[in-house]
Amino acid sequence: MKAIVCNKYGSPDVLELKEVKKPLPNENEVLVQVHTASLNFGNLVLLKGKPFLARFAFGLLRPKYSIPGGDIAGIVEGVGRNIKSFKVGDVVFGDLSVCGWGGFAEYVTVPEFALAKKPTNISFEEAAATPMAGVTALQALRDKGKIKSGQKVLIYGASGGVGTFAVQIAKSFGAEVTGVCSTRNLEILHSIGADHIIDYTKEDFTQNKECYDLILGVNGSNSISAYKRALKQNGNFVHVGGAESQLYQTLLIGPFISMTGNKKMSNLLQRANQNDLNYIKELLENGTVKPIIDKTFKLNEVPRAFEYYQQGYAQGKVIIAVKS
Repeated sequence: MKAIVCNKYGSPDVLELKEVKKPLPNENEVLVQVHTASLNFGNLVLLKGKPFLARFAFGLLRPKYSIPGGDIAGIVEGVGRNIKSFKVGDVVFGDLSVCGWGGFAEYVTVPEFALAKKPTNISFEEAAATPMAGVTALQALRDKGKIKSGQKVLIYGASGGVGTFAVQIAKSFGAEVTGVCSTRNLEILHSIGADHIIDYTKEDFTQNKECYDLILGVNGSNSISAYKRALKQNGNFVHVGGAESQLYQTLLIGPFISMTGNKKMSNLLQRANQNDLNYIKELLENGTVKPIIDKTFKLNEVPRAFEYYQQGYAQGKVIIAVKS
C-alpha cells in the first residue's frame, strides 16, 4: 500500500510517499481502508519534534511513529475476532493519536475504542475533519473550562480547525460567544453563529474592558497575563494551542496564578475518547455542528499540505484525500 513515511524530524521535505506493507488486524483491531484524513497541530509536532517536551512521547531522537496522520474516515475492511462494535463494510471515523497514528496511508489498523460510525449526513471529508479538533474543543470547554449556559466565552483563534468547532460547541451549551480572528476570516465566524467577532488586526481584545467567564487560547502568541486581565473573577483560561512561549507560561506560571488568586489558568492535553467522539457525532447528526473545510490535498501532496498548514492561516480544516 502507499503511505507517507517520516523517519526523522524536520521540515515537510522529510516526508516521503512510499510503498509499505499493508497491515493486518490483530484480534482486538479493525482494519480500515482510509478514504480521507486531516491535518492537526499534533501532526506538526510529530513532524518537527517541537516543542521538545513532545519528544518524550513521540521519540527522543527520531519519530517513534513513522506514518503520521491522526484523523481518518473510511470503510472497515477487516475485524479481529474480539471486535463487537464494527463489521466489514461499516463506514467509520476516528482519532489515531493515542494508538500509533498512521492515518496518511491507504490502510490502517485501529483499536475499537478509537472509532465511531460516521454520521450518514456528512461526507468523508467532513468526517475526517472532525475527531481530534471536535473532541479537543469539547474537552477544553466542558472538562477544563466548566462551561455553563449564559456564560460569556471568548475563543482566540476561532477560525481554525479547533476554533470553528469550539464556537459551535460553546453555542450548543448556551454560551454567549465572542470569536477572535483576522479580517479575512470574519465571514466564517458569522456563518457558524458567533455572537460577537473581534478582528485582532484592528482591535486588542484586552483593551475593550469586556471580561469573560471562559477564554480558550486556540492560537496566537498572547501572554497569559493578557488573558488574565480579560477574565472575570472566578473565570477560566484554557490554553489549547499557539506559540511555544504561551504554552510554557501556562505550564510554569499558570499553576501559581491559579493557586494564589480566583482565576484559573490551565493547559489542555487532549485525549482521544470514544464517548466524546460519539457526543460530537450526535451534534453532527442533528446539525448543531458543521465542520469547516479549507483545502483538500491528495496523498502525494502531503508535504505541500504541511507547508500550507504550518503558515497558520487555514480557514477550518486541511483535508488529505487518500482514496482518489
